[in-house]
Amino acid sequence: MKIVASLLPLIVSTFCLVIANSLDNSAFSQQLTRSLQADSGVKSACREKNLETLTNELLRDLPGYANRASQRARLRKRSSDAYSYMVLAGRPEFQPLPLNPAGDDLGEQKSSTTGVEQVFFTTLERQYIDRKAIELEEFHWLFLTKTQNGWQLVMMLTQTGSLANKQPPTPPRDSSNGTVAQGIKAWLRDCQAERVRGTVRN
Repeated sequence: MKIVASLLPLIVSTFCLVIANSLDNSAFSQQLTRSLQADSGVKSACREKNLETLTNELLRDLPGYANRASQRARLRKRSSDAYSYMVLAGRPEFQPLPLNPAGDDLGEQKSSTTGVEQVFFTTLERQYIDRKAIELEEFHWLFLTKTQNGWQLVMMLTQTGSLANKQPPTPPRDSSNGTVAQGIKAWLRDCQAERVRGTVRN
């Protein structure tokens, strides 16, 4: 699961344009405020994990969590014509991108002052449409923040590419409420409650 090198400038520039607008969006600000206010005053082993350790453990378990979220969504819609199944999640990257297309320090300063961390990762999904399987590669840009109540998802953006036709990935979309994000939120809750493998109270 590797992004073609020639596509990286397109992906980076497009993501930067989207997130630059999103950071000034009131919905983003309200979501971050709610995350920062979710403070129970109780520290957990999950909260004490650094970003890389947390991400590696999250990606290890993410296919199961995302697939359960997808199954619940299908049951609610009572539809089986098209659905996706996550096969793999991995290749995390932690080098943050500037949060404005101009490339100055304002975006990084804003990210630093709000305590938002950036994680990039890739998933391989198998989508079934009319019983035909199509393999898709998705590129995710995840924003996390650490509160006193643990790590919280602030926002996520996603691009989708097909492994079959080698076409450029789709424009980035806000996937903060999609099944992958739902799986991440569920995992973070379980991590906070120490219900995931490798999370033990000190």
